Amino acid sequence: MADTLNVSVREQLGTNHTRRLRWAGQVPAILYGHGEKNVNLSIAATEVNGVIRHGAKVVDIRGAVTDSALIRDVQWDALGSTVIHLDLTRVSADEKVEVTVQVELRGESPGLREGGVVEHVTHEIEIECAVNALPDKIVVSINELHLGQSVVASELELPKGAVLLSDADAVIVHVIEPVEQPEEGEVPGADGSEPEVIGGRPDDEEDEKDA
Repeated sequence: MADTLNVSVREQLGTNHTRRLRWAGQVPAILYGHGEKNVNLSIAATEVNGVIRHGAKVVDIRGAVTDSALIRDVQWDALGSTVIHLDLTRVSADEKVEVTVQVELRGESPGLREGGVVEHVTHEIEIECAVNALPDKIVVSINELHLGQSVVASELELPKGAVLLSDADAVIVHVIEPVEQPEEGEVPGADGSEPEVIGGRPDDEEDEKDA
């Protein structure tokens, strides 16, 4: 069941009105698509935040407008902590859409006990999928992932009928040998030896030219 957003129509536009709207705890939004006219909306910030936390892609719109919509774009403030605008696209249940989906790791890799480090390389992928089958996220189990092994995008379990649009060979997660870091304070040449100067003249050449 899709999350629901209760909306009101925004009659007034412009920066000042938008600012007052946000101060009042509302998020401005726009609904478009399917050849219908664009509608400027306002939605309670608490509802928007709840939908974003849940990871919902498709929402039911209720109130001044009744429709199903895909959250096409989320705009954040400069700190990345507050939603300041939503772009919503009208969709139907059997329609196919292109979306970005988060990839989440689950489980514990045996590669950790083998001395490896789990590195989550790719955190989101692009897929094409029917609206009624859109996943909130793609879950990858790493319970069988040993040292030196990896999972690539083509190995992800997608919803039935979904098509991967991202690079099939993109590494999602792998277990690698830890990289040894130099000890703190360790500086090359600290043992008193002179560093080799690349391209410098040998001493005998310097002596010959000085003579």
